[in-house]
Amino acid sequence: MHQDPLGTLSRYPTVTLSHSPTPLEALPNLSRHAGGANIWIKRDDCTGLALGGNKVRKLEYYVGEARAQGADTLLITGAVQSNYIRMTVAAARRCGMDCHVQLEERVASPDPNYRNSGNVLLDRLMGATIHSYPVGEDEAGADRNLHRIADSLRAQGKSPYVIALGPGGKQLGALGYVHAARELHRQLAGRDLTMDEIVVATGSGQTHAGLLFGLRALGHTLRVTGICVRRNAKLQYPRVRDLFGKISSLLEIASPATEADIHLDDDFLAPGYGKLNPATLRAIQAAAQSEGILTDPVYSGKSMAGLLHRAQALVQTPGPEKNVLFIHTGGAPSIFAYEPELTGALEGSSAV
Repeated sequence: MHQDPLGTLSRYPTVTLSHSPTPLEALPNLSRHAGGANIWIKRDDCTGLALGGNKVRKLEYYVGEARAQGADTLLITGAVQSNYIRMTVAAARRCGMDCHVQLEERVASPDPNYRNSGNVLLDRLMGATIHSYPVGEDEAGADRNLHRIADSLRAQGKSPYVIALGPGGKQLGALGYVHAARELHRQLAGRDLTMDEIVVATGSGQTHAGLLFGLRALGHTLRVTGICVRRNAKLQYPRVRDLFGKISSLLEIASPATEADIHLDDDFLAPGYGKLNPATLRAIQAAAQSEGILTDPVYSGKSMAGLLHRAQALVQTPGPEKNVLFIHTGGAPSIFAYEPELTGALEGSSAV
C-alpha cells in the first residue's frame, strides 16, 4: 500500500462546514466563446455555507483549532466587502460562537451600495459585531488592532480566537487547499481526466499555495497560474513562496513545490484591488451569458479574465487538445455592492 504523502493533514482538528467534494464540470459554451482550450470549472462557489466560496475550506481548519482551544468568539479582519468575513460570521453561527469583524478601508468608495449591500448586509443579518479600521493596506496594523479587540473581549470573560490574515500568522487556512488538491486529484483520476493548467485567484495566497503544494505532493506537474487580485506579481511572488515553507512546517514534510512552480499574472489587476476593468467586465459577462456562472469584480471576475487569456494561449501550444481548469472561489454577494458601477458599464457594452 502506498503511503499518503498528505497523511499529516489528519493531525489537525477540523469542523465540517462545506458541501464537498464540490462539482467538477465542463463549460462547453464558454470554451466555444473563448476559442481556446477546453474549459473546466471546480465549483468552490458551491461550498454551501452562507452562499459559498473558497474561504470555507480554510475556516474548517481555523474553526477546528478554535473549538479545540475552547474559544467562544471568532475575530477576523478584511475589506468592507470581504467574502472571508461573511463566511467567518456564518461559520461562527454554525458552531454556536460569537463573531467580531473588522472592516478595512481598502476600496475608496462612498457609494451606499458598497457600504451597506452585498456582504455587509449579510454580516449584519447574521449578527456580527462590526469594527472599522481606517487603513486599507496595513496588514500588520490591522492584525494588531484585531488582537487589541481580542484583549478587550478577554477582559470581559470571553475566549476569543483570532484569524490573522497577515503573512506572520500561522496560515492554517492553506491546509484547506492542500486538502482540496487531494479532492481534485481523486476527481480527475475517477474520470480519467487530465488538466494541462489550473487558473486560480491569488490574494492572501493561501488558496494558490495550498493547492499547488498539494498537487505537487500528489505527483501532478501541471502549471498552476495565480491571477493577482490584490497586489502585483513582484509583491505576490515572495508571499506564495513563503507559504510553501509555512505549509511544509505545518505538515512536517519537505515542500514538493518550488519557486519555479510559481506562475503569476497581474495583467488584470489594474486599476487595483476591488476595482473593475474592461477585461474583467467582459469576463463577468462571458461567464454569465454563456454558462450562467456568476463571478464578481474583486476576485473571481478577474481570475475569469485570466482564465480566458490562458485558454487562448494554451491552444497555441503543440500537442493534443488542451484542458484548463478554473477554480471558482465564489464572491457572488459582492456583485450587488458594485451595482452602480456594473450597471453603468453594462449599459455601454454589447451582449456577449
